[in-house]
Amino acid sequence: MSMTLQQARRTEVPKGVKLNNLKMLPVYLAPYKLHIIGALLALFVTSFSVLGLGKGLGYLIDKGFGEGGNPALLNGALILLIGMTIVLAIGTFARFFLVTYIGECVVAKMRQQIYQRIINLSPEFFETARAGDILSRITNDTSLLQVVVGSSLSIALRNTILLFGGMGLLIHTSPKLSLVVAAVVPLVVMPIILLGRKLRRLSRDSQEKIASLAAHAEESITGIKTIQAYVREDLEISIFSRLVNSALDVAVERIRLRSLLTAIVIMCVFGSIGFVLWIGGHDVVSGNMSAGALSSFIFYSVIVASATGSISEVFGDLQRASGAMERIMEILHTNSAVASPALPIKLPNKSRSDISLRNVIFHYPNHPEKPSLNNINIDIKSGETVAIVGPSGAGKSTLFQLLFRFYDVSGGEITIEGINIKNLALPDLRSLFSLVPQDPVIFSGTAYDNIAIGNPDASRDEVIRAARLAAALEFIERLPQGFESFLGEKGVRLSGGEKQRIAIARAFLKDPKILLLDEATSALDSHNESLVQESLKKLMLGRTTLIIAHRFSTVQEADRIIVLENGEIAEEGTHTGLLNNNGLYAKLAKAGFK
Repeated sequence: MSMTLQQARRTEVPKGVKLNNLKMLPVYLAPYKLHIIGALLALFVTSFSVLGLGKGLGYLIDKGFGEGGNPALLNGALILLIGMTIVLAIGTFARFFLVTYIGECVVAKMRQQIYQRIINLSPEFFETARAGDILSRITNDTSLLQVVVGSSLSIALRNTILLFGGMGLLIHTSPKLSLVVAAVVPLVVMPIILLGRKLRRLSRDSQEKIASLAAHAEESITGIKTIQAYVREDLEISIFSRLVNSALDVAVERIRLRSLLTAIVIMCVFGSIGFVLWIGGHDVVSGNMSAGALSSFIFYSVIVASATGSISEVFGDLQRASGAMERIMEILHTNSAVASPALPIKLPNKSRSDISLRNVIFHYPNHPEKPSLNNINIDIKSGETVAIVGPSGAGKSTLFQLLFRFYDVSGGEITIEGINIKNLALPDLRSLFSLVPQDPVIFSGTAYDNIAIGNPDASRDEVIRAARLAAALEFIERLPQGFESFLGEKGVRLSGGEKQRIAIARAFLKDPKILLLDEATSALDSHNESLVQESLKKLMLGRTTLIIAHRFSTVQEADRIIVLENGEIAEEGTHTGLLNNNGLYAKLAKAGFK
């Protein structure tokens, strides 16, 4: 791939509506109200326990150490400390377990929703979306949200309680010194406001960069044979390194900004503590303040400073999560270009399956200037076998995609049994068909699992019978574990012909009303082709069958042949009749349909 193509293939996932980002989280948190209440109770207990330690510290210094000391008070303080420690430990365990559990559940639900949305989107979406970018949203972006829900929100709330509780106790302990602390608050808040927006933008940019390198890695792994065959390893490594460095640059800038924000907050807050200690020390020396009160004030000052610093840290996490939530919501708010009608019509429960195309016009979304099909009129009777031939790019495979409603027609209509397919529920429509493509998809699983895709409810005997009819049983039984053999990523352990026989076995197992064969025997040798052709003849009996053919032998026995050229019907008739016409079909026949 040239760099131009490399850049061109990185089209972004279509943008959704403007979103409120993290404001959507309560929708996902709603089912866990009891868990949230439990976590909040634990959080309040631990937070107020910490705040209580400050008062205890001041009392201990003034009464336990002052006036000659008080051993009994010291003993009581130790018992109280142990008790507080136990309460803190139990509360911390409950809080950590509950919020982490909620975070994992929310992310699991979100991942399910994203996948459910993606799996139901029409092929038009995937013409521009990158697989690696989609996977990044399912994994990386949801993981960022898990950190927020399962940790950061709890930390933020805990430190908010400590911040305001500590500030209240600061005022109660010494209003004078509290004014000094209050003067620091604007110094802390302003950097968060000013730097926060830029931090959010950098967080989203960082996630986009990671998605880009994930997409490149996924494409490289998928096309590893092509890369190695054309000796492109060094170039691909160079491109990937460039993407990694680009992502690193953005990440470093984000980290630098976040570090600066944290440093400013710490410098302002802890600098003020030193100043407060200096002022308070003079008050203790002059007798205007007790040592215990100053100790309590310093304790609460540290609590407030730590809480403020932690909140600024959490703010960075929230900014990253906000960018992640926006990317996730773009997927969840993307509607499929093709969907089932609100009130679908049920097909009559009978065996007929007449198909009619009336004045069908179709433009691919990415090529609206030129119709792929133009003014197509075809009537196919139930049980008829129709072959569709024509040069490459004539629109043969497009017809199949329109029948499945992977795309909707731009003009005209397609009907089955007189019902416009737009009025049928998509599962009902697609259950009528079995497709045997020229380049079948083999999933990462066993041979049995791949055949059972045709009918997940089929018995083992039915799966074996389908394999036998597709002439696939012999090679499957030669595999190390037979039907339980893992076929490798995208069926890498199978030859092209073996993949096609797996696909044909699926069609046998589904037992459809309408059979679509997209040059189903093109990868078979002459011996296996004759075996499969005999099996296909049995499968085609009593079924409406459409065959896309590039081989002369495939079309001769069709009831009718339709010849497409430049998206239009050039000829139509029987094999013998079209040969006698000496038109495009005769020319293709002489060339052997190659």
